[in-house]
Amino acid sequence: MHPQWKQFLSDNSPETDRPLSTNENVLVDLSHLGIIEAKGDDRNDFLQGQLTNDIRQLTPEVGQLSSYCSPKGRMLALMRLFMRDDNIFMLLPDEILQPTLKRLSMFVMRSQVTITDVTDSWVCFGLSGPDAESALKEQVGPLAKGDSSVTSQNGTTVLSISPHQSRYIVVTSVERGQEIWNRLSTQFTVSSKPQWDLLDIEVGLPTVVTTTVEAFIPQMANLQALNGVNFKKGCYTGQEVVARMQYLGKLKRRMYRAHVTTDDVPQAGDAIESQQSSSRQGAGKIVTSAPSPDGGHELLVIAEIESAENGELRLTNSENSILTIVELPYSIEPVV
Repeated sequence: MHPQWKQFLSDNSPETDRPLSTNENVLVDLSHLGIIEAKGDDRNDFLQGQLTNDIRQLTPEVGQLSSYCSPKGRMLALMRLFMRDDNIFMLLPDEILQPTLKRLSMFVMRSQVTITDVTDSWVCFGLSGPDAESALKEQVGPLAKGDSSVTSQNGTTVLSISPHQSRYIVVTSVERGQEIWNRLSTQFTVSSKPQWDLLDIEVGLPTVVTTTVEAFIPQMANLQALNGVNFKKGCYTGQEVVARMQYLGKLKRRMYRAHVTTDDVPQAGDAIESQQSSSRQGAGKIVTSAPSPDGGHELLVIAEIESAENGELRLTNSENSILTIVELPYSIEPVV
């Protein structure tokens, strides 16, 4: 986190310590995210050969969700991409930024591309709620329309996160960030990362963190329903496995939203059990967890389809912590 931004936050707008309803107006510091910049004449071709989405569809007005896979098709990172000043930026959890950057850099070779950690050059915060769009219009100007839209004006970039929410990520300079934050914090409740995680869970947006690196292939995390993987783009690392699952395999696990009542604090990467499961890998894993304003915890879990839909899922070593499946706002097309 930029030291000036860290000091600013400590001096202004204390965070609420309670989970809020997902339809409230909230303002959240997103310093848990890091930013990688790719620039140079070959940046598009290089990333096209590394990531699951089609970089050719990325424009200054349209961003995208994309994953970075191992040769075995397992996700090493999940990131949100956007263009600004002719360069490509990748927004992803800071805890996996350095290993992701190191691995990407190994494959640059003779390509005319430079990949850099620029996290400390920017500040990042999120805005959600019924008044989010109108408030940002006052601070930044008219916002681009459409799913994954991107608006860049006067050194500030605004990313639309989900078609099912009025929710945005703002990327800007420290000075401009302080100015916008001060104005927005008088209208919005300042909250913290768990609230942002709760909003992700509501609309079924996964993430990859240290404890889930290489745990899932993209289709397990519903990326085919979130426009995070393109099956027509051509070759990229892990593409053979991902394509084989799409066209020749049978997906046995996918991501679900769930609620659980427990005194424990579920964590990303924690195992999920089911009496129906015979897999040595267990019935599934937690992707994201956040306290619920109604008590208990909301979860995104990747679990065996058979166990989730015809059996019972529970937290590991906790017979009473049964998961209640909650409907996601998007449909999952069967993989055939």
